[in-house]
Amino acid sequence: MNDSVLAFQHLTPEQMLDAVENCGVRCDGRFLALNSYENRVYQIGVEDGAPVVAKFYRPERWTDEEILEEHQYTLELAEAEVPVIAPISVNKQRTLCHDASFRFSLYPCRGGRAPELDNSDHLEMLGRFVGRMHVVGASKSYCFRPAVSLDNYIYWPSQFLLEHHFIPSHVEEAWTSLIDVILRQVKNCYDRAGDVADLRLHGDLHHGNVLWTDDGPHVVDFDDARTGPAIQDIWMFLSGDRQYQTARLADFLDGYTRFVDFNPSELHLIEALRSMRMVYHAGWLGSRWQDPAFPAAFPWFNSNKYWEQLILDLKEQSALMDEEPLIWN
Repeated sequence: MNDSVLAFQHLTPEQMLDAVENCGVRCDGRFLALNSYENRVYQIGVEDGAPVVAKFYRPERWTDEEILEEHQYTLELAEAEVPVIAPISVNKQRTLCHDASFRFSLYPCRGGRAPELDNSDHLEMLGRFVGRMHVVGASKSYCFRPAVSLDNYIYWPSQFLLEHHFIPSHVEEAWTSLIDVILRQVKNCYDRAGDVADLRLHGDLHHGNVLWTDDGPHVVDFDDARTGPAIQDIWMFLSGDRQYQTARLADFLDGYTRFVDFNPSELHLIEALRSMRMVYHAGWLGSRWQDPAFPAAFPWFNSNKYWEQLILDLKEQSALMDEEPLIWN
C-alpha cells in the first residue's frame, strides 16, 4: 500500500483539528466529513464564528507550486468578482498550510444546490459565469499545471490499467484495439478543430461543482485546474440526444458570448473530450483502488460487467466522433 493511502489512514480527527488550530483558527471540536474521494475535506466548527472547510490534499498528487497556481487563479477570479470559493489566506500571507506530512487549505463554508441543466435561465447564467471566468483565465498562463492532453487522458490511464492487470483477460484484446481507434479518432477531431486557443480552466466543471443559490451560481473545487480549450469547461453541461444538446448549447452560449468570443471550431472536440474523460476516469479509479474509500464508494469498478459496459460505451463514443459536430448559430 502506497504512502498516500497510509497518510490518509492516519489522518485522525485530533491531527486534523490540531493542524487547523495551528493556523490560528479556534475550532470548537465539531467537524463533518464532506463528500470527496481524491482529497479529504471537512467542515470545521469555529468558536464564535462561521464554520470553515479544510481540504487536506492527497500526498504526491500535486506539487506545492501546482497547488499554489490553482489558488492564484481562484484568487484572481474572486478579485474580479467572479463568484468562486477561493482559499482563505492564513495570517493574510499564505493559502497552503503544512502540518507534519499533510498539506491543506482552508475555505469559507458555502451552501447551495445543483443547477437545473434543463432550465434555459440557469444555462444562460452559467454561460455568463464561465465566460467571465475564461476572461480571467486567458489573461495569463499556468506554468506548472498540466494540460488536457492525450498523454494525460488516454495514454497514461490505458497503460496503467493494462500494466496493473485491471482489464479482464477476455476483453483485453478488445480494449487495446478500441483504445487505438479512440486515439486515432480523437486526433482527427483535434485536426478538424484546427487552431484552438488554450487557457487556464477549472478543468472539471460539472454540475456537482456548481452550487446554486437564489443569487445565482458559485463554483467550488478547482483541484483539477488545467490548461486546455474553452470547451472543456462547457461540454459537461451538455448531455442527451443531439436536439436537446443543441438547445442547451445555445442557452449556454447566449450567456457566455456576452463576455468572451467562442470559437465554434471547438465543437468538434465535445465527443473527443467526453471519450478522453471516460478513459481517464477508469484509470483514476484503478490508480486509487488501494485506498479503502474507493472500493466502498465504487463497488462496481473492476468487475467484468463494468469493463464490458465501458467498452460498449466507448464504441458508442467512437461512432459519435465520426458524426458532424453540434451546430451553434
